Amino acid sequence: KFLVGVSPQGAVTFLSKAYGGRASNKFITEECGVLDLLEYGDVVLADRGFLISESVGMCHATLAVPAFTKGKRQLSSEDIEKTREIANVRIHVERVIGMVRNKYTILKGSLPVEVLILNKYGECQIDKMARVCCALTNLCNSVVPFD
Repeated sequence: KFLVGVSPQGAVTFLSKAYGGRASNKFITEECGVLDLLEYGDVVLADRGFLISESVGMCHATLAVPAFTKGKRQLSSEDIEKTREIANVRIHVERVIGMVRNKYTILKGSLPVEVLILNKYGECQIDKMARVCCALTNLCNSVVPFD
């Protein structure tokens, strides 16, 4: 499991090291170093399940998640518009991540346990494999249209 950062232009800008599937999104976000890269005024888009608003806020950045009803019967028109704007950007994030997964099938399915063994530099093969796949994706045409 990786945390992937994607720019508004559709480039992979951050890739965490690999974590086990049971690691929570909050744990990965707080441990992988991405928060150290946030600057004042940055906006982080995430799913509702990412419980990281405090962590992001401590970096003077803003967390943007789609609105949900949470006890209300329906969303306000303001929440609907905000959610639509977030969804329009998040779809590109999902497309970039999907492109990495689908283009480089080595990242799909089961992998031998050997790819998790750390070398003398503290790196494992899966981290290197994912980094190369993301770098190659960045060399492809962007999934984000430049209109």
